[in-house]
Amino acid sequence: MLSRLMVLGAALLFSTGGAAIKATTLNGWQTAGLRSLVAAIALAALVPQARRGWSWRVWPLGLVYALTLVSFVHATKLTTSANAIFLQSTAPAYLLLIGPVFLKEKVKQRDLIFTAALVGGMILLFTGAANPLATAPDPTRGNLYALFSGAAYAVTLAGLRHRAESSALATVVCGNILAFAISMPAALPIVSFAPVDGAVLLYLGFLQIGLAYWLLTHGMKQITAFEASTLLLLEPVGNPIFTWLIHGENPGQRTLAGGAVILVSTFVKLWFDRRQSLQAHLREPVA
Repeated sequence: MLSRLMVLGAALLFSTGGAAIKATTLNGWQTAGLRSLVAAIALAALVPQARRGWSWRVWPLGLVYALTLVSFVHATKLTTSANAIFLQSTAPAYLLLIGPVFLKEKVKQRDLIFTAALVGGMILLFTGAANPLATAPDPTRGNLYALFSGAAYAVTLAGLRHRAESSALATVVCGNILAFAISMPAALPIVSFAPVDGAVLLYLGFLQIGLAYWLLTHGMKQITAFEASTLLLLEPVGNPIFTWLIHGENPGQRTLAGGAVILVSTFVKLWFDRRQSLQAHLREPVA
């Protein structure tokens, strides 16, 4: 139960990212760069596994993860938190497309149905109301950033699939370092920096990312991957809720419908994959 609560706590912290990013007065480049700098320091300080597994191999994949981070911050700044997180959550659809090429994985009929469901949810998100809001000034461009973030995240997941836990966390730290390096040339000069910006950046780095990864790495040791993945679905559910509570941002009915399609189809796929894995395990001969 403690392990489940730790994973739930990590998902809850992850889900506050949208509201926190929108709370800063900084622009997208400044928020992305400084958030990642604080996050890299926090991960190295709070998660011992993040200080191990370093090699030249973490840097190319870290670059892709950096693009994921930067594009997601821009998406959150420009469109609704719901659109940003739901469109990033379509990463499994891209993973199914690149899996046969990079991972030599076969595509099943069930995978095609799952991909079609995610595409349907994506269409609902893009055809929803695109009227600018105070917290979402350019929804169309923000949706494109979110779409790119989902694709980059899929490549990151594909690269991390067969890596050890320490190497994966080293890649996350590396990605944050590179996100800072990528963002800073466009972020400077920082003309104004309000006290709330410093507080939000410290929260994002040390709590929303650092503490969340600490909880996640410790909690996942005692529960199955299926259960952890299911509990982590709280992040895309909670993200727009926190933004609505704090900023009053209303994502619209089509956005919520599209998000529901994406989340439900993801859960169903996780459940079917787990059942297939259990059946394959039961068919194995006993020595």
